[in-house]
Amino acid sequence: MSEREPSALHVPVMLRDVLDCLAPKDGGIYVDGTFGAGGYTRAILEEADCKVYAIDRDPEALARGRVIEKEFGGRLTLVEGCFGDMEALLHERGVAAVDGVALDVGVSSMQLDQAERGFSFMADGPLDMRMASAGPSAADVVNECEEAELARIIFIYGEEKKSRAVARAIVQARGKEKITRTGELAEIVSRAVGGRGASRIHPATRTFQALRIFVNDELRELARGLSGAENLLREGGRLAVVAFHSLEDRIVKKFLAERSGAQRAVSRHMPLPEEGAPASFSLLFRGARAASEAEAQDNPRARSAKLRAGVRSGAPALPLDFASLGLGKAPQLEGAL
Repeated sequence: MSEREPSALHVPVMLRDVLDCLAPKDGGIYVDGTFGAGGYTRAILEEADCKVYAIDRDPEALARGRVIEKEFGGRLTLVEGCFGDMEALLHERGVAAVDGVALDVGVSSMQLDQAERGFSFMADGPLDMRMASAGPSAADVVNECEEAELARIIFIYGEEKKSRAVARAIVQARGKEKITRTGELAEIVSRAVGGRGASRIHPATRTFQALRIFVNDELRELARGLSGAENLLREGGRLAVVAFHSLEDRIVKKFLAERSGAQRAVSRHMPLPEEGAPASFSLLFRGARAASEAEAQDNPRARSAKLRAGVRSGAPALPLDFASLGLGKAPQLEGAL
């Protein structure tokens, strides 16, 4: 996922497509699991006389959302927390079932724009990257992880082919002085990778992506969120997920394939269901939808967006199995430092 250009700020990606998938109806209850700037939430509330529970782990995003909350009165409830915990968060508020769940996966443009949050290499700031501003930071990972584990994080979550060289350069640099700034890390990585060359992608892009995903446990969070949506959605309820990177999209694709019967997971933790076992989702459309050429031209963030969607059946939800989604051996923050 590359840095976003100014014209992409705060613009909900594939908004009309997401609304068409959710098909908001009067009296319905919807979850926007990734509130951000509130684009999807506002559109859902304007589309129908319904209620929305908007979740975000970033207190700053929720603070900005108070204006929208007041605008729509009792129809919008802002919820601080991780969307992976959506089932528990809604149960705490007396909600047992919902009609739709929307997820826009990844870091928000507002977080990238704030140098003090430490997400971006485009503006120097403290090496942080925590969406909730709590727990270990990217600086903790960079300065405390062993070289082999650091290389594994960068390779798996950043898909960086030169991960070992990057990790080695980081360890050498931190041996002289702790790495605390985004600009400093970007320079170290750029030297290790060998510069941009003919590529349009900044050489630090993949390493910064890897650290952000790792620090915020984003891929497992996505898996938990998909499972939470499966448990919350009533029969006929709809799930719409927009992903911007192959790592995220792969998880969504596998989840919906398993749940729709297009692909049954083979795992010692979750064996094949009995022949003819009912699927918990049906696909709204095959494969993934991309943004229109016009939207991709107007909004650079939309260029890599992929939308997948499903409709909940009345069948029981399947248990969450990280291994079946390709996350069984992925690096985890717990125990890494």
